[in-house]
Amino acid sequence: MSNNTTPIQGSCQVVITGGAGFLGVRLARALLAQGKLSLAGAAPVDIGRITLVDRAAPPDDVLADDRVTALIGDLNALLESKEAAVPVVTAQTAVVFHLAAAVSGECEADFDLGMRSNFAATLTLLENCRALKAKPIVVFASSLAVFGDAPGVPLPPVIEDNTLPTPQSSYGIQKFIGEQLMADFTRKGFIQGRSVRLMTVSVRPGRPNGAASSFLSGMLREPLAGIRATCPVPADTPVALSSPARTIAGLIAAAQASDQTWGPRTALTLPALTTTPAEMAAALERVAGPEVAALIDWTPDAAIHNIVKTWPARISARRAAGLGLLPESSFEEIVREYIRENTDAIRSAIR
Repeated sequence: MSNNTTPIQGSCQVVITGGAGFLGVRLARALLAQGKLSLAGAAPVDIGRITLVDRAAPPDDVLADDRVTALIGDLNALLESKEAAVPVVTAQTAVVFHLAAAVSGECEADFDLGMRSNFAATLTLLENCRALKAKPIVVFASSLAVFGDAPGVPLPPVIEDNTLPTPQSSYGIQKFIGEQLMADFTRKGFIQGRSVRLMTVSVRPGRPNGAASSFLSGMLREPLAGIRATCPVPADTPVALSSPARTIAGLIAAAQASDQTWGPRTALTLPALTTTPAEMAAALERVAGPEVAALIDWTPDAAIHNIVKTWPARISARRAAGLGLLPESSFEEIVREYIRENTDAIRSAIR
């Protein structure tokens, strides 16, 4: 824990769980740069405090901002503690971005981990918000994995706003449970819940994580750094992707939309660019050259493919479009954005 935690009068306080992760840090930086939030369509107010909750500390540059406080520890333990010096949420908390989660591959390999990290932590967080009696906005990061090609219930060619979720992984089921908890806590008037279904985010900087979709960043990130990478699925596998910037824009829009603009309590599916690993490799070659694209090894992994092939790849996000949220026009645009933002991680010959 660090920095001053005294409330700033006339301002809003924000909590980001998973605040030291890639999306959490990026969201914090975007909010700090924005400086204000129009919560649920209200007049803009200054962001007075952002509390980043995670097992690890956020980067020094984020923590150096006087508006940022870090709360470090296991989320379940912090939420369940009756003696914590600083609780995760307080009566002054205006909005919670709940990003903390165990990822898809981890949840499939360790059922108990997924249930504790994705189900129990979400329920306990919502119960803590309910106890405040202040009705904070809670933005829940759900996932495209709530959709799957189920036996006897095949996916439609395009996912619409009213498509029935049919998750085919523990992670997807846990995320769908989270959506339903959000909807019911909202219906009962305990919170203002906004569930947002995130696409696979590419290109993520840094090290690979345990997500089944991790290769969709690694097959670009590693070659751009001069390192070999593996694509474990067939080159023509369709996938739905979004850039980091569009993902963060979706999360912030969820917090700022009025109830009328947001619409029903059901989760909002963010827009996606539909592409394939072959098209991604071709975009990489156009941007960085054939020698870089040649660093991709096409090595099948049935376990990864069996998860990824159940995910939808074509999204009609009309509801999100009503909030001004649109997908990228091409994967090449995403690659160029990654290179602009991560020059230190790019081989010098490409910069």
